[in-house]
Amino acid sequence: MLQAPSGRAGAAFLKLAFAARTMAGVSELQSALQMEPAAFKALYSAEKPKLEDENLIFFCQKGKRGLQATQLARGLGYKGARNYEGAYSEWFQKEG
Repeated sequence: MLQAPSGRAGAAFLKLAFAARTMAGVSELQSALQMEPAAFKALYSAEKPKLEDENLIFFCQKGKRGLQATQLARGLGYKGARNYEGAYSEWFQKEG
């Protein structure tokens, strides 16, 4: 089971998870990750993830959009971007 990591990496995970709740979806992610940090914080009330953050974990209901988001983030240079392959459905089944 993939869990939020601790320390700085955990903080990055939580920041992005919080920001993602307010996004329209994968289509908004590209522009969000290309924003200046101050604009990102103003819009999403969270710090913008850094390119060097180790754990940027994306997920969705079934898995497809989470994978798309992960691929998009990696393409923008976020090497720590990962997809929670089981998606929300798996998490809910095991933890919910």
